[in-house]
Formats: sequence, C-alpha cells, structure tokens
Amino acid sequence: MRVSREEAAKSRERIIEVAAKMFRERGFDGIGVADLMKSAGLTHGGFYGHFASKEDLMAQACSRAMEGSQDTLQQLAERGGGNALSAVASAYLSPRHRDRPGEGCVLAALGAEAARHGSPVRGAFTRGVRSAIDMLARLVQGKSKRAKRERALAIYASMVGALVLARAVDDPELSEEVLQSVLASIARIDSSS
Repeated sequence: MRVSREEAAKSRERIIEVAAKMFRERGFDGIGVADLMKSAGLTHGGFYGHFASKEDLMAQACSRAMEGSQDTLQQLAERGGGNALSAVASAYLSPRHRDRPGEGCVLAALGAEAARHGSPVRGAFTRGVRSAIDMLARLVQGKSKRAKRERALAIYASMVGALVLARAVDDPELSEEVLQSVLASIARIDSSS
C-alpha cells in the first residue's frame, strides 16, 4: 500500500525529530537505523526512501536540533529584557538542561563526535554555531561589531564547555560548581556591559 506525499512528509518529520533526540541521548554511534525507525514507529525498510544515508539523517537531525535550540534561546532573550544574556545563560547552565541532553544543546551533546564526521554533519554544526554567535552578539555590549562578536564567541564557548564538563563528571557537587562558576562569570560580563 502506497502512502500519500503528506503521510510520507509526516513520517520524515517524525524520523528527524526522533533522531535529533536519540542522537543527543546516545551519540551518533549509540543507535542504529533500525532502532531509530522502530522508535519513530516505522519499519527499517522505509529509511532509504527518506534519507540517502545515516549521515544524511544525522545532518538533518542536527540542523533541526540547532534550530530548536536557537528558537528557545531567542525566546529566553526576549523574555529576559534588559537581562537577556543572564536569562539565556541561566537556562543553558541549569541542572535541568544538563540532565536532559536529548532535549538540549546538540553542540554540547555531539560536538566532539561531529568533528569526526563529514561535511554534511559539520556543516549543520557550523550553521548552528554561527547563528548562536550572531544571537549572542546582539545581547552583549562592545565598542565595535568585532568586539561584540569576540565576547559572544567567548561566552558561547564557555557555556558549551561548562555543559560538557558538568555532564562528564560523576561528582554532583563538582558538576554544579562548574555550571555556577561559568554562570557567575557571564553574569559579571552582563553587569559590566
């Protein structure tokens, strides 16, 4: 039985959403195509009707996750008003974000793995990083566009690095200390702006 284009498009979207979450939870190599398709409620045989390869799906899933993160950060910034940077950093460097990698920043969850993949995956990360830097540069003060960009790059690298470290350690107190230290550092930047 053939499916309509609309049903095929819905299935494709479901696969991308499931993959975006599962890759962040388990890593690129931590789940295979068959299990991804099963989690999406579909059969393994239909995968190649939607994607050229697992790498193709990885790139699309990462793009989707990056877009979702950008939307969330933008909403936080808008709600934060005059404290937009602190609002973004507080949410990003929270225990909730740390403890839910499947719902959070794809860069913190998969950045190291992406470095070992090809252009489609790395391109998705490049676009996402550029977008995050551009958004953060609008939130910081600086004497020039270049100065604002440098500050945004340092803040973003600090936030991503802190989340990676906080997830990597098995000491809950150290994990919390990492998050709070970087958050305090960003708050000082925000208040000096």
